[in-house]
Amino acid sequence: MSAHSKSSGTDGRIKAVLGPTNTGKTHLAIERLCAHSSGAIGFPLRLLAREVYDRVCAIKGPERVALITGEERIEPKHARWLLCTAEAMPVGADLAFVALDEAQLAADRERGHVFTDRLLHARGREETMILGSSTLEPLVRSLLPQAEVVSRPRFSTLTHAGARKLSRIPPRSAIVAFSAEQVYAVAEMLRRFRGGAAVVMGALSPETRNKQVALYQSGEVDYLVATDAIGMGLNLDIGHVAFAALSKFDGQRQRRLTPSEMAQIAGRAGRHQRDGTFGTLAGTGGHDAEFTPEEIYAIEEHRFPPLTKLFWREADPDCTSLRSLIADLERGPDRPELAPAPLAIDLAVLKRLAEEPDTTGAVRGAAMVRRLWEACCLPDFRQAGVDTHSRFVARLWQDLRHGQLGSDYVARSIAELDNPSGDIDTLQMRIAAIRSWAYISQRPDWVLAREEMAARARAAEARLSDALHARLTERFVNRRTAVLMKKLGGDAALLPVTLREDEVLVDGEMIGHLAAFRFAVDPQARLADRKLLLAAAERHLPALLAQRAAALVAALADGTASLQLDGATVRWDGEAIARLQPGRARLDLRLVGDRSLDALAPEWRQQVLGAADRWLAETLAPLEPLRTLVAASADPEAGPELRALLIRLGEGGGVLARAESGLDSLSAEQRARLRQLGVRIGGLDLFLPAMLKPAPLAAWRALQAARGVDLAVPVPNMPVVVPLPGKTRLPPGYRGLGGQAIRIDMAERLLLEAHEARNRAKRRAWPLDPARAVSMGLTEASFGRLLWLAGFRPQQPRHPLPAGAYGPPAPVLWRWLATPTRRKGDGPAAAAPPAPTGAFAALAKLVR
Repeated sequence: MSAHSKSSGTDGRIKAVLGPTNTGKTHLAIERLCAHSSGAIGFPLRLLAREVYDRVCAIKGPERVALITGEERIEPKHARWLLCTAEAMPVGADLAFVALDEAQLAADRERGHVFTDRLLHARGREETMILGSSTLEPLVRSLLPQAEVVSRPRFSTLTHAGARKLSRIPPRSAIVAFSAEQVYAVAEMLRRFRGGAAVVMGALSPETRNKQVALYQSGEVDYLVATDAIGMGLNLDIGHVAFAALSKFDGQRQRRLTPSEMAQIAGRAGRHQRDGTFGTLAGTGGHDAEFTPEEIYAIEEHRFPPLTKLFWREADPDCTSLRSLIADLERGPDRPELAPAPLAIDLAVLKRLAEEPDTTGAVRGAAMVRRLWEACCLPDFRQAGVDTHSRFVARLWQDLRHGQLGSDYVARSIAELDNPSGDIDTLQMRIAAIRSWAYISQRPDWVLAREEMAARARAAEARLSDALHARLTERFVNRRTAVLMKKLGGDAALLPVTLREDEVLVDGEMIGHLAAFRFAVDPQARLADRKLLLAAAERHLPALLAQRAAALVAALADGTASLQLDGATVRWDGEAIARLQPGRARLDLRLVGDRSLDALAPEWRQQVLGAADRWLAETLAPLEPLRTLVAASADPEAGPELRALLIRLGEGGGVLARAESGLDSLSAEQRARLRQLGVRIGGLDLFLPAMLKPAPLAAWRALQAARGVDLAVPVPNMPVVVPLPGKTRLPPGYRGLGGQAIRIDMAERLLLEAHEARNRAKRRAWPLDPARAVSMGLTEASFGRLLWLAGFRPQQPRHPLPAGAYGPPAPVLWRWLATPTRRKGDGPAAAAPPAPTGAFAALAKLVR
């Protein structure tokens, strides 16, 4: 059947709406579609079909609207309005309205014959609409003389803006490149200097493209880097289009873009009533990177040479044999307006398989030939080329020739690709491969469990698209810099800065931390961003610091502030806000503000230091018993002996070893006064019990730190016994016993019980039960050391058990010396230590 005889139909009214971009052609088609009882629109891209599908669903309801593409079919039972790709259009369906969008693609080398066929044959019962460029007008008038041609002007003007460096490209711009490498390079530069860019390429899945476009449309990034895929109907908020190059590889050769192709891309700038500009990207180094005056005139005035030929191929070929099928597909048209379509990949695959007898030798009959041709029409989503794609089709045909593909095979193939790990290129290849399986799964006579396999393919593509979008955003979007560049402008004071706990945020993007009154830039920020971040926060820091100062003063007033003493440093939120220095009196301290407080306003600095002074007074209040002691040391009536003892006791923080105290030189009255001051006289130490608590010990440590004395950190909760491994410093309030330390007051209690046992025994040597000490946590060896220090000495039993006799060992007997000083027979030179079987066997090592 000839092209002429097919195009002679007069069904309904045919209207050709032709004009440049931004003339509202697609919007008009949607209005006309919804005005009819049924209809269909064919689009060049699945992405556009999906976009319009969503719009029509909002008008007519999803249960009455269908989406039909090669990879996705949503067909409700009672659907009356169909949104399709051009290849998937139901040409022979009885519909009231039919439209074809971007009809000038009939001149495309790869897909032109499909659009030509729809232009000639797709008809609505009541109305048919052809949408496209004005360059199509002469051919429409020749091929469809009955058609009404309507020209629509562009809503806004398009102006050439010359060449600009990347740093001078205004916000809300699109930069168009013609290779993935160039797209990535431009996007990386924008990420560094402008916060990032969304990326749109033909190799991306529709889901990924939608998410990248949403990233740009939402204003999260101000730049879009794209290939010429952007020129095909994507409605974006673009003010300027910059061409990174003016030539591309069209599958055959590297060539310069035609003026109409330039206009199709440049026309994305300026939407509806808002004007747009276009230009080139300076510094790309190409010899063809500038528009000629003729091209500028053509783009601005929308004047282009008309199309002279449309590509054509027989849409309903003879399938009686492979030979007749190939001959029909290669036959030329009989109209001068049409030209034979170049060798497309589907026909190239068919011819390749026809040369392999093992694959196609048994293909007989029209049904089998048509089935093979349908398999060869599988699109090469992976862009793998004829050789690789023909091998993939041949593998499918091995199963399709006998019936349908097994669901296990299809499910396994989908599962192998359903892996969201990997880099951008890996994910793009997996998405392209999964689109092939989505296409295969949509064929009702190809796959068992078609709906289940199609759902699996869609789910896998969605997961891979999410992962690819995340990788693109992670690589090409610096959210922090994007926010700063968008909001900062020429006046940092206009930048909205907020405080969330300790985080400083700009429009919700964290740029640093505020610890106490010190601002620190986020350590993960790039070096190039640091100055920008500091400038963003600098103007707003006084207000944020005032907020924190007010919060600290209020917390100190109600006792909820978390100030900490770290030696001679007062810390808040982990940062120093003040230092301690000795006061005039021995137990007095004063506060000196840290340099970080200089960032506060003078009145707030004064309030913070005043509140901290009151907190310090409360913190040092537990030293009051020690202050009483120091005051008594200045009383002349106490006598020189007691005053000397009190001075040394005050210098020791309320603890003084008895052997070094000079206690023996005090009179009975002086001892009584010492007890009145709260001092307890023990066998080893003189001490103030009130000072053996965490709060007064921490205050004493801070006091000493201010004087340059570094004491060990007090033990929290002050347990009776603490381990003392290795070279651990003795904590304050404890007495060391080798590998353990015991609180001084509890050591005196054990020694008091030992003396009470001695008094009850009324003899020179007596046994001591270590159970009380062990219950406190002391080992028998540590208890023995404590007794030794207090003047107790072990005595070996006189009558050990004879050889061969059994029974409990004789208990260790203890005797007490009048003073804990060494005498003849004491210590290592004394008689042999107790037998290892005694109750204090561990003491043997100690005495040795």
